[in-house]
Amino acid sequence: MGNAPKTKQTILIVDDSAMNRALLADMIGDEYNIVEAENGIEGIGCIQNLGTAISLVLLDIVMPEMDGFEVLAVMNKNGWIKDIPVIMVSSENATSVIERAYDLGVSDFISRPFDANIVRRRTRNTIMLYSKQKTLVGMVADQIEEREKGNNLMVAILSHIVEFRNGESGLHVLHVNTMTELLLGHIASKTDRYDLPRERISLISMASSLHDIGKISVPDEILNKPGRLTKEEFEQMKEHTTIGAQMLDDLAIYRNEPLVQAAYEICRWHHERYDGGGYPDGLAGEDIPISAQVVALADVYDALTSKRVYKDAYSHEEAMRMILNGECGAFNPFLLECLQDIADDIREQLNVTSFSGHDDHAIQSVVRSITQADASAASSRTLSMLEYERMKYRFFASMSNEVQYEYTEDPPVMVVSDWGKNELNSEIVVADPYNSQKLEAMFGRDAMTRVHDLLRATTADNPVIRDDLEGTVDGETRWYHLTARAIWSDDDIPVYTGSIGKMVDIHESRQHMAELQHKATHDSLTGLSNHAYARKVIAERMAQNPDHVFVLMVLDLDHFKLANDNQGHLFGDRVLRYLSERLLDSVRDDDVVARVGGDEFLMCMECDVDPRPLVKRVYDSIIGECDGFPIEISMGVVCARGADLKYDDLFRRADQALYAKKRNGRGGYVFYEDATEVIGGIEEGASALSAIDSDIDQDSASAEERE
Repeated sequence: MGNAPKTKQTILIVDDSAMNRALLADMIGDEYNIVEAENGIEGIGCIQNLGTAISLVLLDIVMPEMDGFEVLAVMNKNGWIKDIPVIMVSSENATSVIERAYDLGVSDFISRPFDANIVRRRTRNTIMLYSKQKTLVGMVADQIEEREKGNNLMVAILSHIVEFRNGESGLHVLHVNTMTELLLGHIASKTDRYDLPRERISLISMASSLHDIGKISVPDEILNKPGRLTKEEFEQMKEHTTIGAQMLDDLAIYRNEPLVQAAYEICRWHHERYDGGGYPDGLAGEDIPISAQVVALADVYDALTSKRVYKDAYSHEEAMRMILNGECGAFNPFLLECLQDIADDIREQLNVTSFSGHDDHAIQSVVRSITQADASAASSRTLSMLEYERMKYRFFASMSNEVQYEYTEDPPVMVVSDWGKNELNSEIVVADPYNSQKLEAMFGRDAMTRVHDLLRATTADNPVIRDDLEGTVDGETRWYHLTARAIWSDDDIPVYTGSIGKMVDIHESRQHMAELQHKATHDSLTGLSNHAYARKVIAERMAQNPDHVFVLMVLDLDHFKLANDNQGHLFGDRVLRYLSERLLDSVRDDDVVARVGGDEFLMCMECDVDPRPLVKRVYDSIIGECDGFPIEISMGVVCARGADLKYDDLFRRADQALYAKKRNGRGGYVFYEDATEVIGGIEEGASALSAIDSDIDQDSASAEERE
């Protein structure tokens, strides 16, 4: 018994000229079923009657009864344009006409007189493109539905605990999520000891976001305490594991859902350790679920490499060393082996992880999963979600301050982003851009030809080009950096079909980067350097000039709280800005002045004379008043050669001298070496406190226990 004949796809030709309809039908050939309509109203009737059985509409513009644009308006109103591609066929080739057609949703534009090869190829390509899109949408539908169910469940969980939220940074959650997925994927590739299909990896990664939900019950003064926890405080901190698990167990409706079960395991046991030395249940070895083991490792790594109120961030290398040496508790040796295997991937992924980047990663994960799925029917919900992604892309493109474009070789049309249109004083749609007088006037024929040749010299494996273009816009000369990607077909012999790209104003880009750098290194209120940047500059100078004497002054503005309490925070801000100006005026241009935080500042200068008269002169030039508020300061001073101390030791001594001065009465300054008696008393007190705390579980001082 032979194969059934292949059903022909249907093409609707809408044109008021019988001759044009006949010509198009002959050009398309016998492989399609042709339906004809002699005006727009008949065309709409055919679409209403046949629906998505129509694979393509060839549509004229100028027709009686209803013209082509009116037909497109009706198709848009009824949502048909999303499922039925339209190629506009017309002798009208004005830019405004082409732009309007594309705005109304046409897939392509063919100008008269017809070329038979072009008509056949564009017809075939458009039908093939839409067919693939429908198949892809069908493949996505089931996957989106599954993830939507998980997302809705996550929302329900978070809604249940919203009253307990403690303001934890989202980046920690994202980092743990990313690292969990990387580790699980590598584990699954190395062994089948654990049941880790892709769906379960995705589930555990999502559940990892809830590993610390129990912390919403921990008092803020414990969560944000900068120093070591007391034994009682640590016991209270440990309760976040059982509280988080109990909160999930209380979700009666969802208790048996795989996501909730995975989240329960992670919440309760992510502080268990492989040797049984963890909490709350003292589980050991493989009694600890693999989900909790992996999240525990990810949690510790991110805790070490992130800055917290009680510690600075460790480097990737130092964090790896501490984990592998067992300084952060015992972990499964196999997991540590996997951690070493993908250490570089972890560093790279976490360096680029952001909220937007995480969205991209999730999308890529969905795509990888669905390529092996069975096709199913598309849903309107899925189409809406895909349209939402396109809308989001257009929004971010409009916010990027880049000239973005899409160019198709056949027909030769360039579509420019909204921002690019304004930047270049151009049209959204530029027909035949390589022969556009306006673009040639902006960039010159040589530059246009160079870009043309560079793109066509690419290959499907190496499609990206970069070039610098000099342009003249509104009489002003500007330089743009072009990054473009050539688009090649997936034929056996690839064909160049167009390009996408962006142009960035080099001057504006450098200025923007300079502004961002200034914001990252300076205090937004006072304009002074921030402490991190000042620390970097001073440390570099000390290393470069080991024989120079450095004078570091750390100071507090006395009674500043009264300014805020009595006259408001706006007045307090004005006082801080005034003090900052006085500090800058009291030193040389190349000396370092920074705001450490709040009402605490520092100044650092190199000195080759007796520093005491210099410090007195600086102090006397600072004190005064601002709008009736007295500018009185307490200041600690330390002097040392660059080779004798590291910056952190220098700052610590100046800070100790400052608090010695405040302990003996505010106002004035004191040198570190003159305050040794008071400082010694402070250090003795600190040692006594340390002795009292010595019996506290050492894990309480480790970063992972605070996470």
